[in-house]
Amino acid sequence: MVSSGLILSVYIITFVIGFPANLLALYAFSVKIHVKANPTDILLLNLTVSDLLFLLILPLKMYEANLDMKWNLPRFLCSLTAFTFFSTIYTSSLLLMAVSLVRYIALAFPITYHRLHKPVYAVVLSAVIWLITLAHCTIKFITQHHPALASESLDGHACYENFTENQLDVLLPIRLEYFFFLCLVPLVICVYCYVQCILILYSRPRISRMQKQKAIGMALGTLAVFLICVLPYNISHLVGFIEEEPTSLSAQLQWRRVAACSSPHLGSLLPIQAPSTFKQAYMEQTANTFQKAATQAPA
Repeated sequence: MVSSGLILSVYIITFVIGFPANLLALYAFSVKIHVKANPTDILLLNLTVSDLLFLLILPLKMYEANLDMKWNLPRFLCSLTAFTFFSTIYTSSLLLMAVSLVRYIALAFPITYHRLHKPVYAVVLSAVIWLITLAHCTIKFITQHHPALASESLDGHACYENFTENQLDVLLPIRLEYFFFLCLVPLVICVYCYVQCILILYSRPRISRMQKQKAIGMALGTLAVFLICVLPYNISHLVGFIEEEPTSLSAQLQWRRVAACSSPHLGSLLPIQAPSTFKQAYMEQTANTFQKAATQAPA
């Protein structure tokens, strides 16, 4: 059983590290985009905004964990917290996928990349991603509050943990769809794109060893964030769908709490590998490595 104290500790560490780091990243990307916008920076800016929204609701999750996972706050705050929690996780996974695609296209198809190298395309793509995730999470919200599915007999001191059988009949298939289309598909695309990027980089002798190492480090870092922060919680959706018997719901809840311990790290890990505008060091040499490599590609 996962103790609420462990979950609280993870939330506190994540908030203390992640909030200032993401504020710093937000300022960095805003400055860089103001000077010269490019698709990757716009996507990363949206990723930072998503992480900040996630971090803003963490104090409410801390309060919940401090009360041994009991929810004594107004119910609308529970709905707001759950909606933000899920929507930002899936927004981040889709944005990570989009960033990997942009970097892969920059290396594998430099001519196509330069034709599509317009900030407006990244803005539209970001908007579509936000709409997709918000629409998906709205379904969860409706399921939780629809009068025909809800029940007053459930524990009123738990937030998004106890459901009626009618709610589970709707939620379990939806969660399975989330696992496949909002987690597994983006993960497979990220793995493919970054593996191809690494192979392409090593096939081009004119790219310096340092640039190759930075690009590989960035690719592995992104995949690590995906595997550590996004995948575990979404696997709980698959487990919940397979073990749908009422007797297994307690075990499922513990599994989801274990997975929830890893999810908040998304807010603190991403800005660390994000570039830094004001120091002109890590930012210019990592976030733009793939674009630089594309310009060195043979005609």
